Amino acid sequence: MTMMRAVQVQELSDDLSGVRLVELPIPEPREAEVLVRIEAAALGFPDLLMTRGRYQAKPALPFIPGMECAGTIVKAPTGSGWREGDAVIAGGLTGSVAQYGCFAETGLMRLPSRLSFAQGASLRAAYLTAWVALVRRGGAQAGETLLVHGAAGGVGLAAVDLGIALGLDVIAAASTEAKREAIRALYGSARVIDGAPGFREEVLALTGGKGADLVFDPVGGDVFDESTRCIAFDGRLLVIGFAGGRIPQVGANIALIKGFSVVGVRAGEYGRRFPERGVENNSAILALAAEGRISPSVHATYALADWEQAFSAMELRTVVGRSVILPHAE
Repeated sequence: MTMMRAVQVQELSDDLSGVRLVELPIPEPREAEVLVRIEAAALGFPDLLMTRGRYQAKPALPFIPGMECAGTIVKAPTGSGWREGDAVIAGGLTGSVAQYGCFAETGLMRLPSRLSFAQGASLRAAYLTAWVALVRRGGAQAGETLLVHGAAGGVGLAAVDLGIALGLDVIAAASTEAKREAIRALYGSARVIDGAPGFREEVLALTGGKGADLVFDPVGGDVFDESTRCIAFDGRLLVIGFAGGRIPQVGANIALIKGFSVVGVRAGEYGRRFPERGVENNSAILALAAEGRISPSVHATYALADWEQAFSAMELRTVVGRSVILPHAE
């Protein structure tokens, strides 16, 4: 077989009209690359934004979307330490929503045996973000209170899962009752609240008036503003992103008076700036997954032909965890 099916972004558009399911030649790996038969591709919001040209990275057209996948190695360089048939987690800026893909050998992670391909594809980006935020940047200590906004999203749900594994007292905030019920079913030890305006009072009530020691915020906007009013003294407000649209601002006098820190989190850049710590971060989440202490949640799986449904579910914000495309499923 020399051809494969793939989703390809041919033109940028707000309605996915520039995206097609196409047949392409199976790519040949270049030096220091491996060829992977992709069994699962996990979708994140950046993948949707890239189809519109609204993500910070703008791949040249045409491109195959998808930053995360898992599968089995078909070809690997001699001496790389990887062999044909190895189950791996792979990825890059693009290239995952296809039946085959070439990826840098140095970026591969061995798939823990406890995880399915769909779970493996959902592991790296979300859990690395959560790990860098909570451990590296937030200095989380067992027994502290963690407030997670956008807790039903892929990254937010990873923060809930990891927070519990680290021994934190987790408060998970989500926007709809359906999402809150799903979080309760997955993580019974988390205290789940409505993330709508007014969450400050509930957070203060749940913490005895102290406030949250750590706030994990991928939303920004009004959520960030209100979080400054329910964060504990010596707390850390972890800035993950701005899914709410507005980039907030905070007066230095508020941080001074309330004694909290605003901490930026860029997990990928952290690993690039500190390569040894980046390796340690990957090893840490792999070990937790291998021990069964964390387990990525797959919201739904889709055949490659149903790619549009998978992307639309993200746009509708109905996904709890990750939507995953199975490129070889019928």
